[in-house]
Amino acid sequence: MNFKLILHIIAYILVIEATLMLPGTLISLALDETEALHGFVLTIGLVLALAALLFVLTLKVKRERFFARDGLLTTGLTWIIMSALGALPFYFSGEIPSYVDAMFETVSGFTTTGSSILPSVEAMSKGLLFWRSFTHWVGGMGVLVFLMAIVQLGGKNKGFTLHILRAESPGPAVGKMVPRMKQTAAILYWIYVGLTVVNIIFLLIGGMPLFDSLCTAFGTAGTGGFGVKNDSMAGYSPYLQNVTTFFMLAFSVNFSIYYMIILKKFKEAYRDEEFRLFLLMVVIATGLLAWNVRSFYGSMEETIRHAAFTVGTVMSTTGFATTDFDLWPSFSKAIILFLMICGACAGSTGGGMKQVRFLLLWRILRRNIHKSLHPSEVTSVRVNGRVIDEQILVNTQAYLIAYMIIVLGSFLVVSLDGYSLETNISAVLATFNNIGPGLAAVGPTCNFAAYSNISKIVMILDMLAGRLEIFPILILFSKSTWKKAR
Repeated sequence: MNFKLILHIIAYILVIEATLMLPGTLISLALDETEALHGFVLTIGLVLALAALLFVLTLKVKRERFFARDGLLTTGLTWIIMSALGALPFYFSGEIPSYVDAMFETVSGFTTTGSSILPSVEAMSKGLLFWRSFTHWVGGMGVLVFLMAIVQLGGKNKGFTLHILRAESPGPAVGKMVPRMKQTAAILYWIYVGLTVVNIIFLLIGGMPLFDSLCTAFGTAGTGGFGVKNDSMAGYSPYLQNVTTFFMLAFSVNFSIYYMIILKKFKEAYRDEEFRLFLLMVVIATGLLAWNVRSFYGSMEETIRHAAFTVGTVMSTTGFATTDFDLWPSFSKAIILFLMICGACAGSTGGGMKQVRFLLLWRILRRNIHKSLHPSEVTSVRVNGRVIDEQILVNTQAYLIAYMIIVLGSFLVVSLDGYSLETNISAVLATFNNIGPGLAAVGPTCNFAAYSNISKIVMILDMLAGRLEIFPILILFSKSTWKKAR
């Protein structure tokens, strides 16, 4: 375990985090938001001091040995430390007086969950409101991916960036777009930035104010869903709602699809099985919801708009809302819960179990049934015409087991607070799948403030585990991890 290199990487991350707080600081300074400015300045000073200390302690770091377990540990520790420090502006300013609540809000931001403890979003200062939404954009692609794109840290170890990228990027496997992983990380971020800028332009064309456009685009790009209005997206025009629907779905697609399109490999992009499954589920779910809620709205256009937006916000795990879908019939809410679990595509900024895992699990089940009928026959699982490595299939099944254990365990703990079954199970699914709002007492018009600190801490861990694909968080609780770190 190369613990010095891990701390060295964290030092770089802290410098990046302090830099990313500057826009919110400048907004608070320009608007004379004294308490928010105090929170930012104090936090930036503390973060930079800690970064300097870590740099001093890791001056003679050895870069040659860095393995997969180091990548997992680096990712888990980075996200926890980054969230713990990112919560300080809210806490130091006094705008979120409870540190647990500030941590919940910040983890929800960085993990692009969008679950909130704030009773009134519009009461928050603009500087902190900007930082709150900006955490979505930072966490969407991953701050470690950003670090890999701009800083050369790997030394002679060619697997360094691969271990980091695999640990932070969503999906059962991470491949290379180009021969070097550093270039792959850079390509991912250029696509991410480009789509975000286009999103902002379309929002501005629709008449949305610049501040709202930036914050909304950050929430859409990161598929996070923190709004700047108490009614989320309900008060904006149909045009702006439709634009947001489109971009929520766009950021839910594996970014390698966009790279294929850039290379003009249109047929290869369309033939991607996960992409086609995702589009099929969007169309079917939208149609079923529109049919089931047709009596709730005055026109077919409005019905389809709200149905499509809800499918987009849940499947992308963004968490914006244009209507209170908690009032919809049970059939619609059952579809919403199913979509929460399914989530977006691997390699996107969306959360959930990922479409490709459902595809793999279905084909594993089909193969096992076939083998029970033909025991001597050798069969393989294929996706996009390629044979999937058996280790990936084993990891996918292990992920499903861990997923079920965490969901059930978290549900039992939060149920101690005494809320309804629908509230508790949707709260766990919403946080673990990085969705945002759930149903009943944590629905689109409500928040998570009423839960106890113990339940909030459980859901904080759920959000981190969901965003990091479980294992970078689980290894932090393994004794063997820390024995090897000595």
